[in-house]
Amino acid sequence: MRAVIQRTTKASVSVDEELTGEIAKGFVVLLGVEEADTHEDVEYLARKIANMRIFEDENEKMNRSLKDVDGEILSISQFTLHAETKKGNRPSFTGAAGPDKAEDLYNQFNAQLEKLGVSVKTGRFGAHMVVSLINDGPVTITMDTKNK
Repeated sequence: MRAVIQRTTKASVSVDEELTGEIAKGFVVLLGVEEADTHEDVEYLARKIANMRIFEDENEKMNRSLKDVDGEILSISQFTLHAETKKGNRPSFTGAAGPDKAEDLYNQFNAQLEKLGVSVKTGRFGAHMVVSLINDGPVTITMDTKNK
């Protein structure tokens, strides 16, 4: 699983001009699932993100987690995170999981975050989404469960 985590002060996602998810302070998580991913990857990534300390404390050090700042997550499924760009100019997405597996693990990921006490809002799996955010910092972190 690959994730791009962006610290935000405000974010939203819409499908067909309908707002489907909105958060204030927290993370926008773009999540890509590949065929080899398992529930173990879901648990690892959810735990790491829920406890990631990238909010500033009173000494302006990144030392506070989502729970510490009452933050939320806007979770967006994004298969393009598994784009292969080595050959040619048109990316290949053959490494991304098929829709059934990807949707299942994406839903498990969101459920695991909620089980860890994090409020999660989402887009709509497989839909064309418009995501808006204010990247705070900017702070952007990438993670891949293959690099544990």
